[in-house]
Amino acid sequence: EGDEKGEGVGDGRTDPTQISSQTTEPSERPAEEIAKTARAVGIGAVKYADLAMNRESNYRFSYEKMLSMQGNTAPYMLYALVRVKGILRRFAVGETEKEGRASLSSSSLLLESPEELGLARKLVLFPWTLDRVGQELYPNLLSEYIFELSQRLNKFYENCPVADASSKELQESRLLLLSLVESVLSLSLQLLGIPSVERL
Repeated sequence: EGDEKGEGVGDGRTDPTQISSQTTEPSERPAEEIAKTARAVGIGAVKYADLAMNRESNYRFSYEKMLSMQGNTAPYMLYALVRVKGILRRFAVGETEKEGRASLSSSSLLLESPEELGLARKLVLFPWTLDRVGQELYPNLLSEYIFELSQRLNKFYENCPVADASSKELQESRLLLLSLVESVLSLSLQLLGIPSVERL
């Protein structure tokens, strides 16, 4: 599990928009799983498109835009989450995901590059964003936040490889940072009512 072909995550440096060449081949997955994933993405795309818009604004209903792998859409956000989960599975320490996360929690963050700092600074704003959404009742603020988070995540992937980190400490730091991103993305999509998937 977690190989580059199967998970579509590589070492965190591949283009996140190239989903067609990065996902598991349909023939390798049960039909029931494919149908469940398709339903989750389809329903999630419609719900996310509605919630991502300012509730006081009008918008044109377009399946093409809702299902796009580029821009602030549910498929894009779900792929970002799936990709992070795949990297964490690949490098997890311990026999279970829980043990792996517990091991990472004892690591220290080494924020040396601009991309690492940028990602960490965005993560720090998560509680403030949730508070603002609750006070102003604009769910689009949360979708805008996670979209911006995913954009910083892509810059992190391009410049901060996990597999080729210069030291074990740096690798663990980057895994910890990705673990925090995974938690924020998972919770955010859950709050928006977007069903989660393990693979795309």
